[in-house]
Amino acid sequence: MDQMFQRELAYAALGTGFTCLATVLGAAMVFFFRRELSPLAQKLFLGFAAGVMVAASVWSLLIPAMEQAGQQAAPGTPQALAVGLPVCGGFVLGAAFLWMMDRLMPHLHLGSDKPEGLPAHLKRTTMIVLAVTLHNIPEGMAVALTFSVAAANPDKGAFAGAVALALGMALQNFPEGAAVSLPLKAQGVGTGKAFVCGALSGVVEPVFGILTVLIAGRLLAVMPWLLAFAAGAMLYVVVEELIPEARLGEHSNAGTISVLAGFLTMMMLDVFLG
Repeated sequence: MDQMFQRELAYAALGTGFTCLATVLGAAMVFFFRRELSPLAQKLFLGFAAGVMVAASVWSLLIPAMEQAGQQAAPGTPQALAVGLPVCGGFVLGAAFLWMMDRLMPHLHLGSDKPEGLPAHLKRTTMIVLAVTLHNIPEGMAVALTFSVAAANPDKGAFAGAVALALGMALQNFPEGAAVSLPLKAQGVGTGKAFVCGALSGVVEPVFGILTVLIAGRLLAVMPWLLAFAAGAMLYVVVEELIPEARLGEHSNAGTISVLAGFLTMMMLDVFLG
């Protein structure tokens, strides 16, 4: 394993470890608060997460994917083909991957009594953790890939952009950890177990993130595909789950405003840091 690749893995582990830590700290709120988040607070959190993920998909994933695909294009290859194929192809594959996982993996969304995915005799707590795990997969991939790119790029702007993405993801991971652990405690689950469940929902980020970098590091040509893949997967989660849940029932305007706030926050982080 060459020194540069070790550096990329170290950066990816650092970035995804930071976002995972934010989830763990959020889950630790179960030791300080007894009551679960109010419906309004849940809508605000979901909307904010959606806004952050949409902005991150564009600035941190799709635009870099286009730039890298253009740089890797063979002489004489039409620009539309050289850029369009990996970016559009990766985007579609990412959305299709999350669609398949959504249909196959047994999971249960917070506030719902109807499990999704294949029938399975799993505990309710396990299925709730699996639901959060689903949309943490593309987040881990996104953060790890951007830090991997930053490690291989001498431009300080690349690292600043990766830090901006990690901060944006951490901002929405903190309440996400609390949104898992607090409702579980309210349903009668022990405090320690509720914390572990909330924390475990974030562990998938470094796991999938580092696995993705291991693949990309050996096959540099697939990096644009993987960046676009992560973007497609994240936007699938946003459209399928986060925005609809943020707009359900009362306080729908609050959900809409929180989406815009999340988008603005991620955009500002990228502009000022990236």
